[in-house]
Amino acid sequence: MSESSSHRPDPPRALTIRPLENEREFENCLALQRETWGEDCHELVPPTMLMVSQKVGGIAAGAFDQNGRLVGFVYGLTGLREGRPTHWSHMLAVTETLRGCGVGQQLKHYQREQLRRLGVEQIYWSYDPLVARNAHLNLNRLGASVVEYVQDMYGDNPDSKTDSVIGSDRLIVRWGLDGEPRPSPGIPVGLPSGALVTLDPVIPDAIAGGELADEPRVSIEIPPDIQELKGTRPDLARAWRVLTRRAFVHYLGRGYVVRGLERETSHWRCFYVLERHDR
Repeated sequence: MSESSSHRPDPPRALTIRPLENEREFENCLALQRETWGEDCHELVPPTMLMVSQKVGGIAAGAFDQNGRLVGFVYGLTGLREGRPTHWSHMLAVTETLRGCGVGQQLKHYQREQLRRLGVEQIYWSYDPLVARNAHLNLNRLGASVVEYVQDMYGDNPDSKTDSVIGSDRLIVRWGLDGEPRPSPGIPVGLPSGALVTLDPVIPDAIAGGELADEPRVSIEIPPDIQELKGTRPDLARAWRVLTRRAFVHYLGRGYVVRGLERETSHWRCFYVLERHDR
């Protein structure tokens, strides 16, 4: 499980976060996109778009180490949603050797402060609900709120490094800028209480088609490292997608609220915790 590994990279001693400023930095950002999402990904943002978006309230900012090397970036566009100034945070990436040491969180807080100065009221972004590391950052560390589950949001792209095998389902989250960030207060460590939606690796199809209980609290299990599973057991990776898609659509459609992600590290297990809104 990469996020809860006993060995994590040390954070950079000096990290500078600022807007990307010149052609070399925009090109390095494109290279980091390729490193993250694959050489053949057709959704990469070119340097010219990164540059011009900054002129109309967009954010294209990088995290630079003490040697001036780009080690992470955040990118998004600003517009209106239901008449309110809104930012869509489209990309967040950190170089592989520094993932899990807080660079992404620092980039998001930088983005937040810049947008507050512009009068933006809310930030939205999407992430794959099966990626435990990103769920932990978005829900537990940043305190974003899940607002929607979208099936195959970016279509079927078999060449995508992140979406091949399992498709591009996403959770959309909202981060309000009307106060200080409110991270998840945390969920007691241990195996979850209430109804548990999980997958039996021996008979995944049978479990995925079973009844979903509408109890006050529900836990939806996800694998600790979906990318590793895609390489070793693609059949199980697809089964996890089918199961969790069905569960999220079912519970969010009935008014359940996602409270956070519980990581039961002694057994290398991860669970979304949902509660009925009327609790």
